Amino acid sequence: MTATYAPIITSLLDNDLYKFTMLQAMLHQFPQTHGVYRFRCRNNEDTVYPLADIKEQLERQLDSLCELRFLEDELEYLRGLRFMRSDFVDYLELFKLKRRFITVSTDEEGRLFIDIEGPMIQAMFFEVFVLAIVNELYFDALSSDTVIDEGQRRLDEKVVLLHQYAAEQTKENGDTPPFIVADFGTRRRFSKAWQAHVVQTLHHAEPKIVSGTSNVYLAKKLGMTPIGTMAHEFMQAFQALDVRLRDSQKAALEAWVHEYRGDLGIALTDVVGMDAFLRDFDLYFAKLFDGLRHDSGDPYIWGDKAIAHYEKLKIDPKTKILTFSDGLNLDKAWELHQYFKDRIRTSFGIGTNLTNDMGITPINIVLKLVECNGQPVAKLSDSPGKTMINNDTYLAYLRQVFEVDEPE
Repeated sequence: MTATYAPIITSLLDNDLYKFTMLQAMLHQFPQTHGVYRFRCRNNEDTVYPLADIKEQLERQLDSLCELRFLEDELEYLRGLRFMRSDFVDYLELFKLKRRFITVSTDEEGRLFIDIEGPMIQAMFFEVFVLAIVNELYFDALSSDTVIDEGQRRLDEKVVLLHQYAAEQTKENGDTPPFIVADFGTRRRFSKAWQAHVVQTLHHAEPKIVSGTSNVYLAKKLGMTPIGTMAHEFMQAFQALDVRLRDSQKAALEAWVHEYRGDLGIALTDVVGMDAFLRDFDLYFAKLFDGLRHDSGDPYIWGDKAIAHYEKLKIDPKTKILTFSDGLNLDKAWELHQYFKDRIRTSFGIGTNLTNDMGITPINIVLKLVECNGQPVAKLSDSPGKTMINNDTYLAYLRQVFEVDEPE
């Protein structure tokens, strides 16, 4: 395996937008919150070689990452986003990730362990960088001209598909909502260079369809729209903040509204499952938020539930938007758009299938918040296998409080 010591992350903007938006909210409202994050590879048995083999390279990459600071032109770009407050950008001018908050280890079975523990205004900013580094180090050993050629062939097929979808849209009447796709693939990318190539190619091919990316660096570089609101960790943190557990979702949504005053209005629904979310998503929140994001469970059932909920609240679903982001490819996104387009607006965030579709089995890696302020936190995903916690007692209590049944 080749040794890759040149820094992979060379800009702190090379991160997903929701890391910035969550960081701003935490800094303003809960700056003393402490978090613990754990890394896991969900498909260790499918890796070509043990992830433990990249430990030394990973350590060096983390050393380099923790030397980075925001550049002046990067700060000016962030100042130009209307939802970024000036005092937050001033904070970022002083910001530097601290190496002491992240440790790497391995075990005899070749598994890789990454632990992050520290103030959430530091700890939460590591995740996307770390996952992108692990991916690139792993796939660097598997890369070849043949792999790149296959990736290009698949990318060319995506361009053809986008042209077909654009042609079909032009035949529809002007009242039909557009088909919109954003790149959500930073954390699972084959490499930084490949993600840039893919996003630039697809955006150039059909800029009205592929108009956005979650990657702030690429949005700045390519003149695209940066996309993102909140992730599970933001909602999970409120399970350990100074509110009743049963009120944690409402508290998180209220804090978001307080911070962004109508901007970034897409709420994430699957921290304790869609049904429990909708019980908290009353008329007040339904009117304040622009729409909902799907990240687990059957997307058709989820979308039908969302529409029914809006109708029950006497809100016209056509004034809202559903964002889908769970394991999509262009075909699945288009099919979902066709199913929902006459009833509600849609948008789609596609990750691995855009930035790591090379003919090699991707590694399914995550880095999740598991403790906050010394207490366990968890999400009760609508998809089996996505829950990540070692505390069965707390998990049972969380299910009881939110009336969520055990998965079959």
